[in-house]
Amino acid sequence: MAGGRIAAIGKGVGQASREIDARGGMASPPLVESHVHLDTTLTAGEPKWNESGTLFEGISTWALRKESLTEADVIRRATELLRWQAAQGVLFVRSHVDTTDPDLTAVRALLEVKEKMQGLVDLQLVAFPQEGILSYPRGADLLEEALRLGVDVVGGIPHYELTRDMGAESVKITFALAEKYDLPIDIHCDETDDPQSRFLEVVAAETIRSGMGHRVTASHTTAFGSYDDAYAFKLMGFLQRADLNFVANPLVNITLQGRMDTYPKRRGMTRVKELWQNGLNVSLGYDDVMDPWYSLGTGNMLQPAHMAVHVAQMTGRQEVMACYDMVTRNAARTLGLEERYGLDVGKPADFIVLDAPDAWDTLRRLATVTTVVKGGQVIVEAKPPEVRLLGEPITFQR
Repeated sequence: MAGGRIAAIGKGVGQASREIDARGGMASPPLVESHVHLDTTLTAGEPKWNESGTLFEGISTWALRKESLTEADVIRRATELLRWQAAQGVLFVRSHVDTTDPDLTAVRALLEVKEKMQGLVDLQLVAFPQEGILSYPRGADLLEEALRLGVDVVGGIPHYELTRDMGAESVKITFALAEKYDLPIDIHCDETDDPQSRFLEVVAAETIRSGMGHRVTASHTTAFGSYDDAYAFKLMGFLQRADLNFVANPLVNITLQGRMDTYPKRRGMTRVKELWQNGLNVSLGYDDVMDPWYSLGTGNMLQPAHMAVHVAQMTGRQEVMACYDMVTRNAARTLGLEERYGLDVGKPADFIVLDAPDAWDTLRRLATVTTVVKGGQVIVEAKPPEVRLLGEPITFQR
């Protein structure tokens, strides 16, 4: 490493000022969080618990919690979670931030967090109209004001608008703002079990029309898992043509969705495996950490990858490896980081070392990130847990 960048790779490349003993572990590009809500994090139980476990009780609970928001409150909680994530090898984060607030309190707070955390975590912010662009008073104006303040990505939530027509129009507003400010798009899309929620086709059509391609991300798309196969097959062709990104959130999708089902109970996640098989870029997010939608979590990105292996039934060896890619390389593409991400000469010296020989074993054991390097500087050092049975060490390895 030289000047914070990777100077050379391989054996016999010269003496380094510091050596890191990986002890047989894997060096990897950093973990990437492609979908989280930093403004809501660490608020579980405030002002009440989500007893039904549904998406909609989460939204109504957050609406109550928003009434007591202050910038200091948001800054404190968001900074804490980012520190947790950096300590677990997550150096790039895309967070949605609610714009359905007349004062844009969380927006202003997270813009400050973004500046404050530079050098530790690179943070992208998505202007997210939680209660709708057209269904919330001045929703479109507040969304645009967030962009003027410096938010990086334009969001939307068409399935939460009051009518189908309003939902479709909200997608067009999102694209118009993205084109006006030359920004990427990340839309909460069809986060429901309702097979009639079909805004993904609208997003695909607008992506094709605008030519924005991989600058567009559809998050959640859980209704895709409830579409009949004939429609899903037709839609898949449109999605390939559009070449947009997808983000699934296995921990939270499987928790929130299927709540209205008795049995058989749906898995509540988009068609991750099929999207991947059809060549589309799929990444995974944590989504919520200890908030009204999900009261658990630590922000460790290996957890949603591990869950995806199970929920998407991606248990083949290459499929498991693909799930690791979904929290590293694929997620970096979703965030538009290709030029600066990866273990290549000349790129920033940002990487992690895991207590596992490969991606397969990393997800099998949820391996410890033992070293985190940012800009050529070691910022985290950790030891794997030591377990002894009758005095003899147990490693859980063959």
